[in-house]
Parts: sequence; structure tokens; C-alpha cells
Amino acid sequence: LFLAVCAVGIGGTFQYGYNVSIINAPTQHIHKFLNETWSSRYQKELNADLLTFLWSVIASIFSLGGLCGALIGGSMAIRLGRKGALLMNNVIAILASILMGISFPTGLFELLIAGRFLIGINSGIGLCVQPLYIGEFAPKHLRGGLAMGTSIFLTGGILTGQVIGLRELLGGEKHCPLLLSSSCIPALAQLLFLPWFPESPRYLLIDRGDELSCAKALKRFHGSSEYRREMEDIQRECYALDGEKPKKPWQLFTDRGVRWQLITVIVMTMGQQLSGINAIYFYATYVFEQAGILAEKIPYVTLGTGVCECLTALSCVRNNYVGRRSLIIGGYLLMTLWCTVLTFSLTYQELYSWVPYMSMTCVFAFILSFGLGPGGITNTLTAELFVQSSRPAAYMIAGTVSWISFFTVGMLFPFIVNGLKQYCFVVFLLECFFVAAFIFLIIPETKNKSFLEIKKEFHKLNFGRNA
Repeated sequence: LFLAVCAVGIGGTFQYGYNVSIINAPTQHIHKFLNETWSSRYQKELNADLLTFLWSVIASIFSLGGLCGALIGGSMAIRLGRKGALLMNNVIAILASILMGISFPTGLFELLIAGRFLIGINSGIGLCVQPLYIGEFAPKHLRGGLAMGTSIFLTGGILTGQVIGLRELLGGEKHCPLLLSSSCIPALAQLLFLPWFPESPRYLLIDRGDELSCAKALKRFHGSSEYRREMEDIQRECYALDGEKPKKPWQLFTDRGVRWQLITVIVMTMGQQLSGINAIYFYATYVFEQAGILAEKIPYVTLGTGVCECLTALSCVRNNYVGRRSLIIGGYLLMTLWCTVLTFSLTYQELYSWVPYMSMTCVFAFILSFGLGPGGITNTLTAELFVQSSRPAAYMIAGTVSWISFFTVGMLFPFIVNGLKQYCFVVFLLECFFVAAFIFLIIPETKNKSFLEIKKEFHKLNFGRNA
């Protein structure tokens, strides 16, 4: 099971975290490349507005690709299987790496834009299919811990990108093509290791009707002496679904039986993106400067934020003992607290010498709290709230909401910060508090429960107390 999570994660959410992270290091080199390419092509200087526009396209096209990937990820998981979709996804990553790598020597910045779009598609598919696959092959008593592989590899990707992007490694100008094309390495690693593992047992039995292959897969994942209990659970779900085909995303919106599960996933996904984590990263450099850290040392201090997220994701594997509900509510409430403290500390930054260090502490504490709850548990709950026929469509909807929220924050965030300054955290603390209240009132605990048992928990909400 552990090796399976590693084989799935290295080409899944690791790619998302890595490609979000590595684009920050070569910003100045890409600006220079755009200027030189434009000058040699048109024999005139690239004006500042057009340079900003081209850089914005390179940075934001990743989000558009991610949205497209989320829209097709569920369909790929149904047609090719969970494992097959992930393997095919690596072809997109390798093509993207080639395009980004050759854009510099050929002097074609259009290839860089196309490569960023394709790696966005790869990340969108990975974010959709990886938690789907892990959630389906994990035994229910380990499902929470194994599903944290999604968050562990995502944060691991961010940290790896921060390290590789240091100027001592591949962050220098001459290594820029290598840095941007390095995302082919995780893709090749997954193509090498993932074929050794079986397809999702639930997909084999419920979607394909192949009981023999399902039993073989369960024996590989759970051991020949432990697989029967999980087999019986899958069979019960199969009988309950009674041959129901996988649903399309729009069918979920008209299905009263999953109404509150769908509302929950949308609220949690939007809450994760709009929680203020992007604002924290935006203010991190300013906070570190105010604490007296030299500008050239800030990239190394920023590594601490990546380490924070990674450590929290690893510690969150213990959610098997604490419970998903407690962790995600606690995470949001702690984020509410740190937003409040950070608003005050940024307001009175100049008054006392110790206040900048308070702000610095809040940055790390907020990131730890995010990893403890929203960053780690959201994908796990998305897998658990739906039965087999609805799960791929639910991930398509969750992925679409996530990428649209991600893009919206990227577009509106500068205006929010410019308008409200440090008081932008008041908006985020209110959002965190209301999401925590929603989860407290609506979501039952899912720890150690089968998918059918969780469905029954929502039955009263969906159909009323007298159902």
C-alpha cells in the first residue's frame, strides 16, 4: 500500500506542487528571454506593458490547463481506469517538458506558453485521478492516512521545486531550460513504477464487473489473508448500486440523493482556495524583510514555509486516530486566529521591535494550520462522501471549482491587497470561520466508515428527517 501511494503520487499531485513552485525562480530569466526574443524577431524593444502581459499569460495559462484537466480527468478515469488515466497523463507531462525545454534554444516563447498549458492539464488530471485511485484501493481503516499521500506529495513537490530553483542548483540563467523541463523526471518515474501495481479493485468490480481481477488486486494491496472483508464491502456497494452507470457531472446537480454531499464539496474546495493561503505567501517576503532578513537570504527562509507544509502533511497521517472532522474544523479555526493576530501585528509593525517576529511566527503558524486541516483533509473527504457511480463526477466538479477559484484569486487578489492592505486578512478570517461553522453543522465524522455508511449519514439531510 505504501509503495502504491508513492508510485501514484510521484506523477500525480507532486507534479502540481512542483510546477506551481519552479516558475517563481526563473522569473527574471524569462523576462530577459522574452525581451531578447522580441528584439531579434521584430528589431525593436518589447514595451513594459506587453512584457507584463506575456509574463501573465505564461504564469496564468497553467490555471487554464488545470481547469481543462479537471474537466477531462473524471472521464479518463472511467474510460481508461484510474491507473490507465494516470499512465496516459504522463505522456502529456513529457510533451510539456520537451516544449518548455526547447523554447529557449529555439527562441520561441510560444512553446513555453504551450508547455505551461499542457503541464497544467497534467496537473488537473493528476489532482482529480490520484485521490480517486488511492481512496478506492485503501482499506477503510487506513483510508484517511493513505489519502494524505495526495497532500504529502503536493507539498513535497512545492518544497522540491523551491530547492531545485535555488541559484546554486538549477535557478541560474543557463540552467533555466533544464529547470522548466525537469518535470519529465517524475513522469518517467511513474511510467516505470506504476505498471507494477493493479488497477483500482472497486473500478474492476463495480464498473467492469470483473470479480476475479478485483480479488487479485485486493490480494496484492491488502494481503491474501486480509482482503475478504474489503471484498465483501465492495460487493455490498455493487449490489446497492444495482448496475448503476457512472454519472456525468451535470447529473449530480439534479440528484437529490447527493445534494448536501455536493454542496459540502463545493464549500470545502472554495474554502481551501479562498482561505488566505495565497495572501500569506504574498506577505511572506514583506514580513521577512521587516524582521531584518537580507533580501538575498529570503529564498532560503522561504524554504521554511515549504518544510512547514511538508511536516504538517506528514503529521496529518495521524488523522486516522483524530478524525477528519476534528482536524478540518480545528485547522480553519486556527487559521481564523492567526489571521486576527497577523492583522494586528502588520498594523503595528513599526511600533515595537518584536512585532515583526510576531508576524513571522504567524506566517509559519498559518501555513501549519492550513496543512493540518484544509490542505490535507479536503481531498480525503471528497473521496469518502460519494459512492462509486458518483465519485469521478464529484472529483470533476471539485477540480473545476478549485481551478476557477485559484484563477479568480490570482486575478482579484492584487486589487484586494492594494485596497485593504493588511486588513485583507479580515476577509480571510471571516471566510475561515464560516467554513468551519458549515463543516461543524453539516459534515458527520467519516473515520472508519464504509462509503455506504457515509451515504446513509447524509440521507436525512438530503430527504428530510422523516425519510
